[in-house]
Amino acid sequence: MTHAIVINEQGGPEVLKWQAVDTPEPGPGQIRIRQTAVGLNYIDCYHRSGLYPLDLPATIGMEAAGIIDALGDGVTTLSVGDRVAYASGPPGAYTQSRVIGADRVVALPESISDDTAAAMMLQGMTVQYLVRRTYRVQSGDTVLLHAAAGGVGLIASQWLKQLGATVIGTVGSDEKAELAAAHGCDHTIVYTRENFTDRVRDITNGEGVPVVYDSIGKDTFEGSLDCLAPIGMFVSFGNASGPLEPFNPGILAAKGSLFFTRPSLVNYTAKAEDLQHSAKELFAAVAQGLKIEINQRFPLKDAAAAHKALEARETTGSTVLQP
Repeated sequence: MTHAIVINEQGGPEVLKWQAVDTPEPGPGQIRIRQTAVGLNYIDCYHRSGLYPLDLPATIGMEAAGIIDALGDGVTTLSVGDRVAYASGPPGAYTQSRVIGADRVVALPESISDDTAAAMMLQGMTVQYLVRRTYRVQSGDTVLLHAAAGGVGLIASQWLKQLGATVIGTVGSDEKAELAAAHGCDHTIVYTRENFTDRVRDITNGEGVPVVYDSIGKDTFEGSLDCLAPIGMFVSFGNASGPLEPFNPGILAAKGSLFFTRPSLVNYTAKAEDLQHSAKELFAAVAQGLKIEINQRFPLKDAAAAHKALEARETTGSTVLQP
């Protein structure tokens, strides 16, 4: 037997239950991982709440690291004892022992600890596709990054600086502004007391930015569009304040022939070669000095407390759940 967080209904953090479950056995093409660290991400809240519905009962979680302790038939590229990490579907990371397809994991270099891997794989590969594929940031670009003190935000700020960009970041407090600035934000905007659209226009001398990266959702959508330069791109990759309301696409034309996209890591890493390439670029960025801030740790059995802290915006950087 092993233990996992199981949800039998969708709802608030209280539906997360720590239960004994059978130890899984890997099938053909699969591996079993003895998990040593699990990552916490906002998509976990969406799966728990039902915003992204799951078949129940279910174990949520998209990201973890650990050691392979069993191989299914046909697995030849990995071995028992290898350290690996993953950040892709299907959900099921909130557990001590996990079976997953061998093509869905990446081998960890010695320089990356298990905790660091669990804290960065989903967020880091999200940043990789955002800044290298969805909108390929170039040296000299000025970008607007919402939630700049969050897990994705701290990684994105540093990576954007490596690429030579100027980073404008929104945050919710002066403390978070200091944290974001320490990780590469050139301009921080405390959205609770400042109009971020006005500030962005001031910073860019009225020109706007070519891209906005927005994980907030409903509260920032309209203001973000007004921050964009003509033919700019609005990248919506999260819903921390709630999902976007339906809108008339004519607004994109009226505001400057704007682009709108709603990307996801699942699609950008659906092919094994894309997954490996994304992880390789992330590891290279870390080797060049990108730091992963693990600012909270919770026992996995206390996942409900971790979800409450995340949804209350009480966390910064990354959070690791310890199996």
